[in-house]
Amino acid sequence: MTAVETFTSARGTPLSKRGERTRRRLLDAAEQVFSELGYYEASIVKITEAAAVSQGTFYIYFESKQQIFDELVADLNRRVRHAMHEASAQGASRAESERLGFAAFFRFTAEHPALYRIIRQAEFVSPAALHDHYAKIAEGYIAGLRQAMAAGDIVTADPEVLAWALMGVGELIGMRWILWDGAEPRQVPEEVFEEMYAFITRGLGTSGGIRDSSSG
Repeated sequence: MTAVETFTSARGTPLSKRGERTRRRLLDAAEQVFSELGYYEASIVKITEAAAVSQGTFYIYFESKQQIFDELVADLNRRVRHAMHEASAQGASRAESERLGFAAFFRFTAEHPALYRIIRQAEFVSPAALHDHYAKIAEGYIAGLRQAMAAGDIVTADPEVLAWALMGVGELIGMRWILWDGAEPRQVPEEVFEEMYAFITRGLGTSGGIRDSSSG
C-alpha cells in the first residue's frame, strides 16, 4: 500500500486541510505558468496571480521559485506514477499490465501536457529533479518486470535496460501524438497505440492477449 503523502509549510510545520488546498492551488498555478512561459519568464507574481493568492501566502508554502518548480516536478511524478500503478495493477498478465499502464500514462499526459514541457525545462533548471523523476518511474518498473520474469510471464532480460527502453517508447509516442499533434481531444490514435503495443509485446516475448483464466 502506498504511504499517505504529508505536506508541510516552508518552515516544516504540518499543513491543515485548508493549507493543503492552498498549496495545491499554488502548484496547479505553477504548472500553468511554467508550462506557458517557461521557468525563466515565470515569476512568483505570475504564479500567485494565477492562484489568486497574495505573495505573502506564497512564502508560507515555498521559499522560492526554484523550490516550487522542484516540488512541481515531484508532484507531477507522484501523480503520473499513481495513475499508471492503479491501472497496471488491474492486469492479469504483464502484457495486459503494460497495455493498461501505457493507456493511463497517455490519459494523464493528455490532461497534463505541461508534464513534458516542465520535465524538459528541468534538464537545465534542476538536473537533480529531472534525474529523480525518471529514477522513481524506473524503480517501480524494474521491480514489476523482474517479478514477471521470475514468474515466466515475459522473456528473461536485463530489467533495467528493458524498463528504460519502455519508458522511452511511452514518452516519445506521447510527445509525437499528444504534445506535438495538438488535435483535440488530445489522445494517441488507436491505430498508433495498437502498433506500439504490438512492438512492446514482441519485445517482452508475449502474445499480448488478455490471459484466459480458464487456461490455468
